[in-house]
Amino acid sequence: MPEHLSRLQVTAGLLLLALLALPFADLTLAGHDPRGVLWRMAQGFLAPDFSAVDEIGRALLLTVMFAVAGVAAGGVAGVIMAPFYDRPGLRAFCIALRSVHELFWALLLLQVFGIGALTGVLAIALPYAGIFAKVFAEHLDEADQRSARALPKGVDALSRFLYARAPLALEPMRIYALYRLECGLRSSAVLGFIGLPTLGFQLDSFFRQGEYGAASAIMILYVALIASIRLWMRWRLVPVWIAAALGVLASVQSPPMGQGALWRFLTEDIVPVPLRGGCDGAALADWLRDILTMEALPGLVATVICAQIALALTGAVAFFGFGLIVPRVSGRVGAALGHLGLVILRSFPEYMLAYLFVQVFGPSMLPAILALSLHNGAIIGHLLGRQAEALCPDLRADAPRGATLWGWELVPRLFGPFLALCLYRWEIILRETAVMGLLGVMTLGFFIDSAMAELRLDRALVLLVVAGGLTAAVDALSRAIRRRLGTGALRRVPRETLLGERA
Repeated sequence: MPEHLSRLQVTAGLLLLALLALPFADLTLAGHDPRGVLWRMAQGFLAPDFSAVDEIGRALLLTVMFAVAGVAAGGVAGVIMAPFYDRPGLRAFCIALRSVHELFWALLLLQVFGIGALTGVLAIALPYAGIFAKVFAEHLDEADQRSARALPKGVDALSRFLYARAPLALEPMRIYALYRLECGLRSSAVLGFIGLPTLGFQLDSFFRQGEYGAASAIMILYVALIASIRLWMRWRLVPVWIAAALGVLASVQSPPMGQGALWRFLTEDIVPVPLRGGCDGAALADWLRDILTMEALPGLVATVICAQIALALTGAVAFFGFGLIVPRVSGRVGAALGHLGLVILRSFPEYMLAYLFVQVFGPSMLPAILALSLHNGAIIGHLLGRQAEALCPDLRADAPRGATLWGWELVPRLFGPFLALCLYRWEIILRETAVMGLLGVMTLGFFIDSAMAELRLDRALVLLVVAGGLTAAVDALSRAIRRRLGTGALRRVPRETLLGERA
């Protein structure tokens, strides 16, 4: 890779990859009647039905409780690991944790703990622990180091951390934790699609029964829950929320898995079949070759094709959409409507949006691409719009308005941050694309789900390692490209993104 890359080179390269992938993408409608389905869904969504208040209310409560418990557990683990994150072994462990999607963690944990509270909490906590450790380590590194250096040489490392480093990083860590809780609510809702009693489970049930009004009620309450998070989650109430989560989740019972389920999982279920009767290297090689050529390679290709097209469309949504929330571009009413649209799109997880699109278009790459591009494009568009609003007061008095202001003033100034945000979301889009296989799209998740359904957990584990490796590789490539863009401000955008998405 060249030592320095221009923004035009990076943009052209990403667009070229998307164009090359387009002929190989499965964009069929799978024999569905999109107009009829859309009409029935629209009728239900325009008349939300809140009559199933008991089921919806319990699902809403459990969605919050799973998120609170999972994020709290992941946050505590992240705080413990953050001071030691520079150690290669721990860094690799954290990368492995966060490169596996929450749904994949849940599918694995279901084999050990069943559909219960522990499965849901750990499915959120494990990847979030890796994320928290990385981000908190960055906060600690960027905090002012002068107070730590001023302490006497004999002060032990723990005291130095607790009294000189941690207090200076506490505020950004608190801000990030609140944003991560918002992500936890999305993760918790999505876990319902594999059987946990959260909003996703109720949404799936209502869709299967054709009760679109009740599904509309769930979606309205979910958006309201995300939008009001800063009102009901206050720091002084955190102990109360955690205690409530522990109490409520204690009532979520899982079916008995039998004694020794964890031991059997570790010593038998995930052990490759050729090794269960003894060490047979030749049989193991053949077994791995079969998985890699027949499942991993097709899944990888489909995942990359879908992700690259989604990344290009994400950029298009963000590029042309961020001006919608700037009053000097779209007017006050237009900006208010633009804000509402972006809030709705970024509130729904990609998986939930894809599920809705699958009901209309069928299980092809099209629902996944639409969901990924709309959700991630709304996030980037929102962040760019906020930056654009901050720039407006500094513009000259005779600066134009409308599309002219967007094209001649805002786009040139914000193109660097726009590109950096797209590169940051690249790894996230790829990670979410793999999961779309659970909806029938032929990405890596499809083969992982098939192996889980057949209780071939050893094959599923190999495919999970492949998925995690792909995510980690694209994350490393994205960081390398951002470094070679040669602008210090661009390197800071990804972490500022994490802090800014919550607003």
